[in-house]
Amino acid sequence: MNQVFDSYARYYDLMYQDKDYVTEAKYVTSLITKHNSQANKILELGCGTGAHAEHFARMGYTVHGVDMSKEMLALAETRKAGLPEDVAARLSFSLGDVRTVRTEKTYDVVISLFHVMSYQSTNDDVNSAFETAARHLSLGGLFLFDFWYGPAVLTQQPDTRVKGLRTVKLGLHELQSL
Repeated sequence: MNQVFDSYARYYDLMYQDKDYVTEAKYVTSLITKHNSQANKILELGCGTGAHAEHFARMGYTVHGVDMSKEMLALAETRKAGLPEDVAARLSFSLGDVRTVRTEKTYDVVISLFHVMSYQSTNDDVNSAFETAARHLSLGGLFLFDFWYGPAVLTQQPDTRVKGLRTVKLGLHELQSL
């Protein structure tokens, strides 16, 4: 699957530029705070280009993001490089599969957003991803994830969605003058 996401990575942020990452991060933070107001270390399984991680870091959390796509991680590192130094210092990223990665650290919270768990296509995959989360949680830690709700997926009628996107290749001179 990492080949799929590697190919998709260059369009990912463009496709989801209208996604409200700020509101989602605030919602997740409200859940974290209800469970443990002292939580400050987050492991994000399936971090993609680091958009959620960025917002959590801006809120003061230290975040380690893991993704199986080298291209997504390259974009996450580029995002990090453009952030204020204090925010960037709270972010780190590494290559790994949510089913098998072991960072050898524990975290107050493990999150897996944007339906990463829904991409686990077998019971063994789901169990392995949950085992990853469990191994990385500190005592009393919190695991938050979202998923596609089967009955809704089966009853929601397909509809046509078209999103027009255009990328423009700019030379270095044009880029510097923007």
